[in-house]
Amino acid sequence: MSAAMLAPLVFVATLALSLALPLAVRPLLVKLGVMDVPNERSSHERPILRGLGLSVLISMALVGGGTTAFAAAAAPDEAAWKFLLVVTLGSLCAGLLGFSEDLRGISVPVRSAILLLIAVSTSIALLWLASTSDLPSNAGLDVAGLPLWFVVVLGVYGVLFVSSYINVANFMDGLNGISGFHGLIAGLAFAAAGALSGLTWLLLAGLVLAAGFGGFLPWNLSKPGAFLGDVGSYLLGGAVAITSFAAFVAGVPILATIGPMVIYFGDVGTTLVKRMRKGYKWDEPHKEHAYQRLQQLGMSHVAASAINAGFTLAASILGLVSFFVAPVWWLLLLALGLALVVAYQLMPRLLAGKFAD
Repeated sequence: MSAAMLAPLVFVATLALSLALPLAVRPLLVKLGVMDVPNERSSHERPILRGLGLSVLISMALVGGGTTAFAAAAAPDEAAWKFLLVVTLGSLCAGLLGFSEDLRGISVPVRSAILLLIAVSTSIALLWLASTSDLPSNAGLDVAGLPLWFVVVLGVYGVLFVSSYINVANFMDGLNGISGFHGLIAGLAFAAAGALSGLTWLLLAGLVLAAGFGGFLPWNLSKPGAFLGDVGSYLLGGAVAITSFAAFVAGVPILATIGPMVIYFGDVGTTLVKRMRKGYKWDEPHKEHAYQRLQQLGMSHVAASAINAGFTLAASILGLVSFFVAPVWWLLLLALGLALVVAYQLMPRLLAGKFAD
């Protein structure tokens, strides 16, 4: 079956499962008593069911696993199914770690150790695949031609990149719609990068990600509502980061791989720097992220999440433009991406006057 025929089937299957599985998962969560009780960093005021990200995890694992098995049977000697396998397993492990946190909680040292294990194993596996596979050239990395010391540096970068973004996605999961929109946009951006680069596995992985979190949105945005929980936010961070790093080492232009992540990284990074300069602890609960300050102005959750999604979409498009211009122009695209981060951070201040009126 060609990619043109398989891609829509993968998207529809994941979307259908993500939409339907909450009917089965929701009663289980109620029975387990998995509720989100408001705290210092919450943007909601009453306890709400959490952990519905388990349905997203199951849908992505089933379709991702099935697609991997199909690709392996169709072309066992090609690298595509191996990349899909690493992305699917790594995302699954991140989500299961989050689910354990939802159910009974995990100590910080144990959680950090497991996060590092996920990041180390996926980074090493992806670098090995990239160095031993015949991949198309897309003006990006050629891992097979790099010296060993540089590959080691890439491995360290991959570990820090994956582990940190799982935490970033968890920090940013504070409004109805924000994580669903992020997964949908990031997935579609990766799918577009896969189509432009000729990497079928990236196209399929992106569609699974987009459909999985797209199917969660109606449940999150409708009454009485439900939250992803740590299972969903860890899954989101793991899937986005692992897919991004996989695309990067497979030769996709770096700006196309990090475009969907720029706003999230920017919001968390600038907020933590500001708070640490004021003497606060980095892990102390707060509600000072730009998306939280937008909601505090009086915006609805959907409106504040939509602003975040709009900037993420713009950054993703800038990243994809790198496919069509010479690398010398990438600095301009990077500067525009950083300008988007600055503009996003200024949005609460720029809109404060409008809501004050």
